[in-house]
Amino acid sequence: MSRFLKRALRVAGVALVAAAVAKELSRPREEREWQGELGGLVPYDFRPPTPARVLERWWNPDDPRLFTPHVFGVGWSLNLARLARLFPR
Repeated sequence: MSRFLKRALRVAGVALVAAAVAKELSRPREEREWQGELGGLVPYDFRPPTPARVLERWWNPDDPRLFTPHVFGVGWSLNLARLARLFPR
């Protein structure tokens, strides 16, 4: 991967985190949820991770999505249970 592309991806990631934090800080304190979506597309979740949420996002055979929101941060994680169903041994 070129240095330019790496730098561009890093800048985009920092910008997304900053936008998510700014979105939450623009709300009144009692209305802040620290989770949501940017532009209705990119998910974010800055709540402390819990074992239940880790399991729900990384290994959830009942969820048809391959990509689920990150347990903590901005972007997506991989639902490994769905991946295992797509590519059985």
